[in-house]
Amino acid sequence: LHQVHLSLLMLLLLGVTAILSAGFCRELNRTSGQMAEGIEACSACEFREHSKQMRLYSIKSQILSILRLEQAPNISRDMIQQLLPKAPPLTQLLDQYDPRVEDEDHATTETIITMATKSDSVAKGRLSYCLFSLSPKIHTENILSAQLWVHLRPVHMVTTVFLQISRLKPDREGNNTRVRVRSLKVDADAGTGSWQSMDIKSLLQAWLRQPGSNYAIDINAFDPQGEDLAVTSAEPGEEGLQPFIEVKILDSPKRSRRDSGLNCDEESAETRCCRYPLTVDFEEFGWDWIIAPKRYRANYCSGECEFLHLQQYPHAHLVNKANPRGTAGPCCTPTKMSPINMLYFNRKEQIIYGKIPSMVVDHCGCS
Repeated sequence: LHQVHLSLLMLLLLGVTAILSAGFCRELNRTSGQMAEGIEACSACEFREHSKQMRLYSIKSQILSILRLEQAPNISRDMIQQLLPKAPPLTQLLDQYDPRVEDEDHATTETIITMATKSDSVAKGRLSYCLFSLSPKIHTENILSAQLWVHLRPVHMVTTVFLQISRLKPDREGNNTRVRVRSLKVDADAGTGSWQSMDIKSLLQAWLRQPGSNYAIDINAFDPQGEDLAVTSAEPGEEGLQPFIEVKILDSPKRSRRDSGLNCDEESAETRCCRYPLTVDFEEFGWDWIIAPKRYRANYCSGECEFLHLQQYPHAHLVNKANPRGTAGPCCTPTKMSPINMLYFNRKEQIIYGKIPSMVVDHCGCS
């Protein structure tokens, strides 16, 4: 009887031990699984952060490459305040600024603003011309419009001002003669200055047909008393009021293929190839030479590709499985990108308003 009781007790202990062991194994497996998931999640976060940093680096490199700059222009904020014209076309660009292009498939325009520089080197008698430097993007066949903007100083009473511009034309002896280009009659109100614009498309095309000529204009705005009211250089208190040329040129359209993909946020546990939000702040880059936008939504791609690649490209997936060492496999990359419109200074301190391609990731996929 005693042996029977002892046997029953041993069986009971073995059963309890088995139950405890099974529970311990389940808990160990659960803990191990959580640790593995945590390690995997941590690894995914690190990979996403790496993808984000690579995207920021590529954006900076791409902008400099597209603008043909070896490095960012060295223009301080104080210099920008002096160079930035306080003029209607630029004010409208900044007030109505849209960082995205609505439709890539249509032809777009680019606006180039070139400030005048005052020089006495081409002066003739009392004349002192404003010199301009033309962008190499401007050609006779792609000019849509060209305007010369001139700021007139305030008058003391309502009066009429005669604004006229002349150009230098070299003669056979190599001397420059003054040729009037356009005249404009302006009714000026008392106590206020004003911006006036003149169409100079024909003048610009003439300059381009004669690349050896001086890109110089003599600007005058005389009131009835003979006082010249045209601001032709930045005198103290007149910063940003010097003349400038606004040229609009035609930019050729480019088509891009349509695609779709997953969208995620930074809190997402998604491991597949996905598009994540990323805001680029040019002020954080120290790029004050970009006037607008100061920041924009760029987005980036990150994640694994095997699942999507299997669904979309089954044959390529089988080839990769059959020869895993022969290929690095599909990569999570942008499948559709959009441009942004950007207002910026180039290295010649010219103001450019144009389209910078492939700045926004719209969709991500495996390729």
